[in-house]
Amino acid sequence: MSRNDKVFDITVILMTLFSSLEVVCDKNDIELIYDVDPTVPREMKGNSDMLLHLLIQILTFVFQNTKEDEISLKVSAPEDFFYEETVIFSIADTNISDKKISSFIEKSLKDNLQSLNADIKINHSDIMVEIPLKVEDIGNRRHYRLPDISMLGKKVLLICDKKKVACSIKKMFKYFLYEVDVGLEEYRKHGSNLSRYDMVVISDIMTTEKLEALIGRIQQKSSLKYVIIQSADAVKTVHREVETAYLIKPAMQESIYELIISLFKDDIVAREIKSTSVHTIINMSKYINFPMKVIEQNYIESTKKEIRKEQQIQSIEDEAKIVVLDKEFGMKNAAQIGMNYKSKLEIFLKKFQKSDIFFRETVKDKLVWNTKEFLIDLEKETRFIGAMQLASLAEKASLLFVYDKLDDLELYVGKYHMELKKLTLEIERYLKEEKA
Repeated sequence: MSRNDKVFDITVILMTLFSSLEVVCDKNDIELIYDVDPTVPREMKGNSDMLLHLLIQILTFVFQNTKEDEISLKVSAPEDFFYEETVIFSIADTNISDKKISSFIEKSLKDNLQSLNADIKINHSDIMVEIPLKVEDIGNRRHYRLPDISMLGKKVLLICDKKKVACSIKKMFKYFLYEVDVGLEEYRKHGSNLSRYDMVVISDIMTTEKLEALIGRIQQKSSLKYVIIQSADAVKTVHREVETAYLIKPAMQESIYELIISLFKDDIVAREIKSTSVHTIINMSKYINFPMKVIEQNYIESTKKEIRKEQQIQSIEDEAKIVVLDKEFGMKNAAQIGMNYKSKLEIFLKKFQKSDIFFRETVKDKLVWNTKEFLIDLEKETRFIGAMQLASLAEKASLLFVYDKLDDLELYVGKYHMELKKLTLEIERYLKEEKA
């Protein structure tokens, strides 16, 4: 395998990037935040060494020239990632002049961009790098399946000194259908009842001895998890009298997944059920250390516009351009694993021919985890056989879980019935022609 076609894990690249930039982040007092879309495959193929070097160059330049104290690196990819697609690495709101960015690109990045066959765009201090990357495993999305359904749907109180960090962590918890209250205003809206929550997640800079004594008293009566957001080098230096877990920066979806499992695995074994009758009314503002920059925690509205934009469903005209069954694509996938395409289609029909009834019932009965598992499996199987319209529908429906739009699942019941019917007829027609 050539250097330009090496398989790499995007999570490993991002964590290596963070380690490489940790010194310059600390020096300039800047928080690096990651926002990786669910559509980005876990493993891709390309020149990972050159990609890492390019990202280090760009972010080092940004850190040295911005006045912002939070910089977010967003990674996004098309919903239908077939073989080679454009992956976008974007840094928004740098507040660096376009002229200065252009000069940096001209002097320092031209050769690297050319080597990666990449394109870079600037728009009002936003930097977007578009890089073509390949994927080997069709349908290899970054899905995280918790080992027990009781780990889903917990309630979190998130108190953070940085706005973008709070938005990012909230989004990652909501992937697992968690209800997240951000800051003291939302806490007060729900009656200032600390017993309402399964988990309190707080920035290390905002903790106090009074807060931890309070958490300790509550933990003696109920299973309240206490999580501190902080850097890796600070975890071992502070002794705490309260049972504590840590969310290490930069937080990623993998971090949240591992945190949830570690926090609730013992509760599952013991089959503990949280009481909803207990009320612990606490004025949390008396227990928290507020840095000078933190006045209030009104973070929720800042992401709504972006989420609505990402949640727009593709128009009927665009959907019509996607083929019902790309037989050539499906044959290629089957050949790669040494399987007969005709046999694969027959197996698919046996498994999914009546699945529209199952989908309708799980949505109707609000069996959230069953529905999510079904959609993940459906997307992978349809993408493999080349059923592109149905794969696209499955992925759009799956994104409703990420953006907490579960009420919209009902809109997909009828759509799925119609698309499945079209695909079934197409497969049966093809199998009939093959027998003739």
